[in-house]
Amino acid sequence: MDFSVPRDFLENAQDAYDVVVIGSGLAGLTAANILGRAGHSVLLLEQHYKLGGLATWFKRPGGHIFDISLHGFPHGMIKSCRRYWNQTIADSIVPLERIRFDNPIFSLTTSYHREDFTRLLAERFAVPRPTIENFFDTARRMNFYDDQQLTTGELFERFFPGRQDIIRLLMEPIVYANGSTLEDPALSYGIVFSNFMSKGVFTFQGGTDQLIQMMHAELVRNRVDVRIRCDVEQVAVERDRVTAVTVNGRTIRTRCVISNANLQSTIFRLVGAQYFDRQFLEEARQVRINNSSTQVFMALKPGEHIEESTGDLLFSSTASEFATELLLSREITSRTYSFYYPRTRPAGRDRYLVVSSTNAKYEDWAGLPPAEYERSKQDLIETTLNAAEKYLPDLRHRVDHIEAATPLTFEHYTRHVAGSSFGTKFEGLAVSRGLPQQIKGLYHAGSVGIIMSGWLGAINYGVIVANDVDACLMPMTSPSSAGAG
Repeated sequence: MDFSVPRDFLENAQDAYDVVVIGSGLAGLTAANILGRAGHSVLLLEQHYKLGGLATWFKRPGGHIFDISLHGFPHGMIKSCRRYWNQTIADSIVPLERIRFDNPIFSLTTSYHREDFTRLLAERFAVPRPTIENFFDTARRMNFYDDQQLTTGELFERFFPGRQDIIRLLMEPIVYANGSTLEDPALSYGIVFSNFMSKGVFTFQGGTDQLIQMMHAELVRNRVDVRIRCDVEQVAVERDRVTAVTVNGRTIRTRCVISNANLQSTIFRLVGAQYFDRQFLEEARQVRINNSSTQVFMALKPGEHIEESTGDLLFSSTASEFATELLLSREITSRTYSFYYPRTRPAGRDRYLVVSSTNAKYEDWAGLPPAEYERSKQDLIETTLNAAEKYLPDLRHRVDHIEAATPLTFEHYTRHVAGSSFGTKFEGLAVSRGLPQQIKGLYHAGSVGIIMSGWLGAINYGVIVANDVDACLMPMTSPSSAGAG
């Protein structure tokens, strides 16, 4: 019989900290790092056995390492990583040079920045250059305080009336970058699009596993207490102020809590509706959850390779038009392929990986009987192989390992409500920012609203919230008195 004592993942943890960060997505990691570097005592709690949230990875037999989520973000990631992490991390961010589109309307390759898009729109799509410049300038001027009534679809109709081909060119990558739809506010599109248009698309050389390991090392250098397999059960509130968290059955006192969990989970599960006023709760209940996704992970056999002319990112579709419902349909017509070459992970033997991603609805997968769920996953794999063989002939016989992830997979590992890939829609931002006005010392950082632009958006929101918490902590007493009074 096994009489071993279960491991205590909070062994030697303090009884009190200045800040407790719940969740280790990029926003939570960044907030914890900034506050640790500023000299505050910080406890970072992650319920999973790996850090990173959706910015993570997994290993499979044969030495295959797969990154979760698409490997593309704007140039601003370099500046944010240099300033809020370290130079070594920033130096590992490199450009992706070949972004491909292939659909019934057009097929092209671009470096995906303003100069090249201006050329394409003028030469391939016959748009007058003044119109192009005006569109780019309008998107670049967008900010969080703009009118949210104008939708992305209306923005396109203003500049490119009736041009479904241009909408597809301009919109498809942003759908995968932050979950925007034609029905969402135009600024949720424009801000993210302008970020990419500055200098193109970038990735982290070495893979997500190396990135998170480097971030973990930096957290340790800044004396952040990092704990995995620590599932927070409750945030304690007394007299409208955060006082403690309960985690793995233990109570730890704190002055401030930063939740990197889902916004609605934070309010209704971790804290409790009784601590918020009625109007705020109503606004929180109205916040919509963003869509989820499916992914198919494929590793090629040793000796097999992919020509780099295939591209770094490929936005493919068999649909005759761009439409939100088509992107979310179980009858998949649009797939985005991420191609990983040996230069992406310049260590060990040459490895070639492909990850196919599609937007998806949680309700299409939730509630399926186990046998039907497994059949649906296998069908996803088979149809993906069929679609991918247009670009990688005979792929199914060249693959060493293949598996699929669904919205239920993401829900299971990240605890994201409905397996959401990008947290909440735009109205979540006001609710997220309003938490400290409801309960002193309670903050939220993560994928919300118009800051939901993938990895860069998560990091930058972590920065914003860390600065708020730092300002809150400055007049407070030492951590030994955390939770008192």
